[in-house]
Amino acid sequence: MIAHLLKPEFEELIDQKDWVSLKEALSDVPSVDLAELLEDIDPSTAVVVFRLIKKTQASEVFAYLSSTYGQELLEVFSKRQMADVMSNLEPDDRVALLEELPGHLTQRVLNSMSSEDQVEVKKLLGYPEESIGRLMTTNYVRIKKDWTVERSLEHIRQYGHSAETVNVIYVVDEQERLIDDLRINQFILSNPTQLIQELMDHQFTALSAFEDQEEAVRMFSKYDRIALPVVDSDGILVGIVTVDDIIDVAEEETTEDMQLMAGMNALERVYSETSIFMMVRKRIGWLLILFLGQMLTVTAMAAYNSMLAAAAMLAFFIPMIISSGGNSGSQAATLIIRALSTDDITLIDWKRVFTRELLSGAILGVMVGLMGFGITYAWIELQPGDIGLSFMQALTVGCSLFGVILFGNLSGSMLPFIMSKVGLDPAVTSAPFVATLVDVTGIIIYFSIAMFLLRGLIS
Repeated sequence: MIAHLLKPEFEELIDQKDWVSLKEALSDVPSVDLAELLEDIDPSTAVVVFRLIKKTQASEVFAYLSSTYGQELLEVFSKRQMADVMSNLEPDDRVALLEELPGHLTQRVLNSMSSEDQVEVKKLLGYPEESIGRLMTTNYVRIKKDWTVERSLEHIRQYGHSAETVNVIYVVDEQERLIDDLRINQFILSNPTQLIQELMDHQFTALSAFEDQEEAVRMFSKYDRIALPVVDSDGILVGIVTVDDIIDVAEEETTEDMQLMAGMNALERVYSETSIFMMVRKRIGWLLILFLGQMLTVTAMAAYNSMLAAAAMLAFFIPMIISSGGNSGSQAATLIIRALSTDDITLIDWKRVFTRELLSGAILGVMVGLMGFGITYAWIELQPGDIGLSFMQALTVGCSLFGVILFGNLSGSMLPFIMSKVGLDPAVTSAPFVATLVDVTGIIIYFSIAMFLLRGLIS
């Protein structure tokens, strides 16, 4: 909102090259809004703007820029500008940047860093992709259990300026193993001479640097924390993860699940930064798979060609039958995928889910089947040239709707469990995937019931 209001003045000062007035105008603009303003101007001009703001703010602004625009800026940054920006970026932001940069820029950025920062970044990049180790920052405050509250507060004052947060202070032993975490209010409210070990309860939650980032999202949601410590396989404190980074991960994971559920591979970048070629590449594979799946539907219908020829009216209800099953399956799949992602249910709950969905599917099938029977019977009766099979054809449709909806419910709820069991993302069992599966089985169910109920009534 602020960026929108400032945009006319911002552009006017740039056009006039009134850098002094522009510097004054930008002095009180929040970094996130300034980043939004910069996105709309040429990178060569943005470089000048970066020279007008404080070094620390320049890094903050850069962190808020889109990856594409950030890369364009790095291409025109001087070596000094690049060094200033990189030196003030948080370690996790540096890692996120380097993960997306092309090779020639990666080396330039690394060369602009101090040797200490290079070692730190390379260490973080050594963790697996999409692991918590890639997400953490090494800027935190740690203390020892045999310190007093007074000494700890003095340590916090000395080193807290460079820490990403001082809301939580971490206690380590002589080997740097994490043994507890304390909130800052505990220090403020305690006697200055009190020992840290007297404040400890040894009840803390830590993340493993090698776990997937999704685990961090679940832990933050479960424990409602603003920061969580990260340890290695030996329990040594190696960093922390803060809630602002978790929000970004949660958004990315949600977006990825939504894209998978839409029947396409997840995009590496946001929609506006993804090329047409990449969009086609991410979508064509699943489209071809789903197309081949629909060929099975055609094959199934061909197998019942003689029945269709004898009772052509059966064909009228095919779209209604298969779409009802697909809708039921998609609903169930969406509910289960979300429940799995939020840890509301786990893989061991599949029997309970099966029972629930069997019951709900049966109830839904009966309700929709009865409505389908009534509507179909009335519709056939109103058609000219009635052949006297209204009741049986309507019964066929009603029974088929029951069977298809029940099957759709069970398949939609069980497929996410199967995918998780074999190590795949349950979101792969997307609505299009389930719908295609139910289309094939719906045809088989429909015509099997028709052959049974209409046997001897059609020739």
